[in-house]
Amino acid sequence: MEMKDNKSESPKPIRKIPNKKMAPKPPKFNIMWLYAIVILVLLGVGYLSSNPVIKTISYQQFESQILKNHDAEKLVAYKNGDLVVVEVYIKKEALNKPQYNEVRDQKSFTGSPSNGPQYQFTDASYESLKQTVATAEKDLPDSQKTPIEFTQHESLLGNWLVQGIIMVVLFAAVWIFIMRRMSGGSGGGPGGQIFNIGKSKATLFDKEAQVSVTFNDVAGLEEAKQEVMEIVDFLKNPKKYTNLGGKIPKGALLIGSPGTGKTLLAKAVAGEAQVPFFSLSGSDFVEMFVGVGASRVRDLFRQAKDKAPCIIFIDEIDAIGRARGKNNIVGGNDERENTLNQLLVEMDGFGTDSGIIILAATNRPDVLDSALLRPGRFDRQVSIDKPDLLGREQIFKVHLKPVKLAEGVDAKKLSAQTPGFAGAEIANVCNEAALIAARKNKEAVDMQDFQDAIDRVIGGLEKKNKIISPEEKRIVAYHEAGHAIAGWFLEHADPLVKVSIVPRGVAALGYAQYLPKEQFLYTTEQLEDGMCMTLGGRVAEDITFGKISTGAQNDLERITKLAYAMVTIYGMNDKVGNISFNDTQGEYQFNKPYSEKTSELIDAEVRNQITLMYDRTKKLLTDKHEGLEKLANKLLEKEILFQSDLEEILGKRPFDHRTTYDEFVNGPEGGNQDAAAGNLVHEGVADHSGTFNRNPEEKDAKSDKA
Repeated sequence: MEMKDNKSESPKPIRKIPNKKMAPKPPKFNIMWLYAIVILVLLGVGYLSSNPVIKTISYQQFESQILKNHDAEKLVAYKNGDLVVVEVYIKKEALNKPQYNEVRDQKSFTGSPSNGPQYQFTDASYESLKQTVATAEKDLPDSQKTPIEFTQHESLLGNWLVQGIIMVVLFAAVWIFIMRRMSGGSGGGPGGQIFNIGKSKATLFDKEAQVSVTFNDVAGLEEAKQEVMEIVDFLKNPKKYTNLGGKIPKGALLIGSPGTGKTLLAKAVAGEAQVPFFSLSGSDFVEMFVGVGASRVRDLFRQAKDKAPCIIFIDEIDAIGRARGKNNIVGGNDERENTLNQLLVEMDGFGTDSGIIILAATNRPDVLDSALLRPGRFDRQVSIDKPDLLGREQIFKVHLKPVKLAEGVDAKKLSAQTPGFAGAEIANVCNEAALIAARKNKEAVDMQDFQDAIDRVIGGLEKKNKIISPEEKRIVAYHEAGHAIAGWFLEHADPLVKVSIVPRGVAALGYAQYLPKEQFLYTTEQLEDGMCMTLGGRVAEDITFGKISTGAQNDLERITKLAYAMVTIYGMNDKVGNISFNDTQGEYQFNKPYSEKTSELIDAEVRNQITLMYDRTKKLLTDKHEGLEKLANKLLEKEILFQSDLEEILGKRPFDHRTTYDEFVNGPEGGNQDAAAGNLVHEGVADHSGTFNRNPEEKDAKSDKA
């Protein structure tokens, strides 16, 4: 059929059928009618069960068959209009007589047993009833006369209303109880009820439920804030951008490591935007029932369109946004894929409406589907990295506001001592410091408490009661002294902060703590010096005792990973060449991207690299054996040594490089290198210890544990 423009002069007859009437739509089924029918049935059953079947007789029959035989137990009379209705109760022993067979097993309308009355008759008035009964029983003594009770009988309508109200209240109470049980809580949200399983579980924040977090509460994420603040500004002042031809972004994806502040930044957007904000997690879409995830996506965007302009925030979107077609069962129906397909259509499909901005957060961008990441769905990918020195200082200032601080607590020094810390870890340090100070009954939190908190957060609880034999303690002392000596005399190794042989954490008997530089690129010389420093503990055991222990297990793991990364990822091997086999997208899965011959070459080069670094470290520690002995004996005496102690034993480091801590705290024209903890704690305090057990490839604050 040819489509015509609406401005055509006369419509074609085929588009207008005046003689054909539209069939009326059938009425929609409303479940409330079913509830009403059930309530009426229950009320009717209750009423009929409470009203027995009574046989009506005349007064003459009552007098001749019942009253004369003295079978009446009592009479109950009540007014009904102009007449008096008299109910007759027969004595239980008299019901066995043959003339009462028809009323002996009397039942109600519903079939339930009835206790009477069995008969009823009418009279003109109370006085007439009393006079006629008294005349019939004038020859009987008072003890045998039939008692007469006069009562105000309730009307059928009143009785029915009372019972109806009781039944409605009971039914409503049972129904509310069942619905709350089905919804999983007292809130009874629509997403939790079995009848609304396909509804969205998103939490709506609007004018009535406003978020109190603002951009002032987010520190250390200046670039990321700038990106999302522009989205907020677009919602507040759209003409500023549309006048220049700009369009509102469809979505922004927040990418970063755990604890870097992705969710906090989304909360700040909710608090600043002053528009409806829907918040939910990626796992809220996934259910055991097929099709529920796609249904919830449709319901979420339907609600959002009604509230537009608005923002939808999906936390941990990798729960539903994983790349399609990988690791799924052949012929199976993947519910996550159906949910993702529906999300893709809603974000940028054929019938997409504007006015909805999608914010999403994930720490696994490598597993997301490529169709989800393209412009038009997520126009911006905001990378939220771990904060640098300045960022950590700002974060410390935010979290130190509610803490009662002593004099001398400096956020700048704390930020320099916590390289690689994310915002969540900094918040935990501040909280632990306050708890430690309260445990010691202090009036304020001082720098010593923050030092203990940093050790506690990174290394775990100190094992004060752990029993270590003198021989094991001597091995640990030489092991940690080997790390310290190697790091002290290697130019590109990270400067040492503290070395300890106090047990801490699950399995750490000792540790050497370093302060790495704030840098992103590393040369081959820097990585090789780091490997030598890590091997210092194993080498010290070998040259001192002539045997090795299991204490170097953590060190060997780190250097093995680093050596394989240098050969297979960074291309730092002459024989393998400038080749990288890094599989960030998981494309290779279980298949290696190289041959067996290349695999043998890689293994051989890694083994050769570690052997060379081991021999180099062994030569260094053999030349510095006197310093190794002094340092180990000092460790056995004091248990904890700082950088100032190493300077007394070994002298100044033979290099002019200043530490990042010294440059940041003391400025570019500062003096000598300063240990990150040397000026902040009392040297030789045996109960102060800590450990940095972090991923060595991240180059954060780290340690070598025995």
